[in-house]
Amino acid sequence: MVLSMPSLFCLPFMAPIFSSFLALTLIFPLSNAQGPPSPGFSPSSRVSTVAFDKGFRNLWGPQHQKLDQGSLTVWLDKSSGSGFKSLRSYQSGYFGAAMKLQPGYTAGVITSFYLSNNEEHPGNHDEIDIEFLGTTPDKPYTLQTNVYIRGSGDGNIIGREMKFHLWFDPTKDYHNYAILWNPSEIIFFVDDVPIRRYPRKSDATFPIRPMWVYGSIWDASSWATENGRYKADYNYQPFVGQYTNFKVSGCNANNPASCRPPSASPSGSSSLSRQQALAMNWVQKNYLVYDYCHDPKRDHTQIPEC
Repeated sequence: MVLSMPSLFCLPFMAPIFSSFLALTLIFPLSNAQGPPSPGFSPSSRVSTVAFDKGFRNLWGPQHQKLDQGSLTVWLDKSSGSGFKSLRSYQSGYFGAAMKLQPGYTAGVITSFYLSNNEEHPGNHDEIDIEFLGTTPDKPYTLQTNVYIRGSGDGNIIGREMKFHLWFDPTKDYHNYAILWNPSEIIFFVDDVPIRRYPRKSDATFPIRPMWVYGSIWDASSWATENGRYKADYNYQPFVGQYTNFKVSGCNANNPASCRPPSASPSGSSSLSRQQALAMNWVQKNYLVYDYCHDPKRDHTQIPEC
């Protein structure tokens, strides 16, 4: 007897197999398996790699941090996480690293690479974030991008989150993640593909004070995974994050006025090229899962840039 495809899935023993297949296609859509269109330009190629110990230092959790042939491993267990910080501050620039995440159960765990001046301006600081929100084995990682301007952490937190799933498995290999921050815009990149552009529409909604570059792994069980529904489970410890290929190039307050941060586009201008914009639109169409500007629960008087 020859069974057609519909009748095959009607067989009782095939139902769970089909359900699993359907769930996987929802997590990793087959139609998008080819990845985004080429952006046509690689900003990372214009920036030299910096050895970790030449550009960064341990900030906390030194016993949970290991440097081996240029690759940094940080880990979180029940006793501590770990973090690092750049040796100098920047007022603009390109900041990137290749990262590889831990597979399996990582709910509640944040692995991050970001800019901040929270130590200099506690309760009134600026921040530009790339954060991987830990997950459960049946769901993909969420990459959260965020921008804070003067005042996060003081009880009036105004985040500007855009969250993405990725067109690849970030636990299988290293991929490059970067922030380009210049006086007119902030652009987030994944493997040189722009995924988000945050333009400067006013001084009140754009970070302009110097910031340092940070990375860390830590327990954010109260909010990281499905708004805190799933917590860090230390039966799965240690939770590991890996970093390599650090790229940092920028200007600070002590540089001459002629200092210019690396460009986001081949033209040398601050704007993305048409090809880059098409690639970004593809990512946002297929992999954007949250946009604060379209959240009806947000107070939009606090986010006028939307």
